[in-house]
Amino acid sequence: MAREHSAIVTQRAFDGYASQRNAALRSLRFRHPWVLILDADERIPAACACALMAFTRQVPEGAVAARLQRRDFLMGTWLRHAQISPFYIRLVRPDKVHYEREINEVLIADGDIVDVAEPFDHHPFSKGIRHWIDKHNVHSTMEAGIALAARRGTGLLSWRRAQLSADFNERRFHQKEIFYRLPFRPFIKWLYMMFVRRSFLDGRAGVTYAALQAIYEYFIVLKSRELAAAAQARALTAKAPPAEPEPHRKPAPATRP
Repeated sequence: MAREHSAIVTQRAFDGYASQRNAALRSLRFRHPWVLILDADERIPAACACALMAFTRQVPEGAVAARLQRRDFLMGTWLRHAQISPFYIRLVRPDKVHYEREINEVLIADGDIVDVAEPFDHHPFSKGIRHWIDKHNVHSTMEAGIALAARRGTGLLSWRRAQLSADFNERRFHQKEIFYRLPFRPFIKWLYMMFVRRSFLDGRAGVTYAALQAIYEYFIVLKSRELAAAAQARALTAKAPPAEPEPHRKPAPATRP
């Protein structure tokens, strides 16, 4: 479909979301100094497009990226309260940004980030609940590996950046690493969404979304335990002494009938 509209399509073997996006930023030849990053289920309304064009015509000194509000929708309802992370960097100078974290990746900018007032829209359930669950089943497997690394102290956790970073994306990145270390995460996430963010104010869509997010978190917990058990089993197998070979026995002499 993209080629039918004269778009240049580049393919690359998938090895992680951050790696994939970083490869695109570094290897593709862009016609313009500013690049709009957009997923297939995201849309730019006319007002947002005009605001972005105005930004590129008068870029503040030192700015290398623009951050926009994203509006997530479920059942035709904007998840105004239920949406946990409403701000995303989407317009960038490709030579001044990079991604970290292979799943639910975070964009890091080497320069100033400017907020653009007009929002863009995200329709994660446009293909139905089943598609969302299938997608997050894959994502939870990748998240489980990161969660396990965080608990072992091999993650990229920074308590200082989680609390004090002026960059929303960097702050969220480290807050997520801290969140992985909490017990009862699915229940905590549900309580946070329902009663701190008040997702119930979004009606049935908000309550449904809070439940789906808690279930997704529970998938990560279960898969983290599974990975930890498998790693422990491999470690025990590696430490076990090799089995002693059975002594060679001479065949018994044949007996006459």
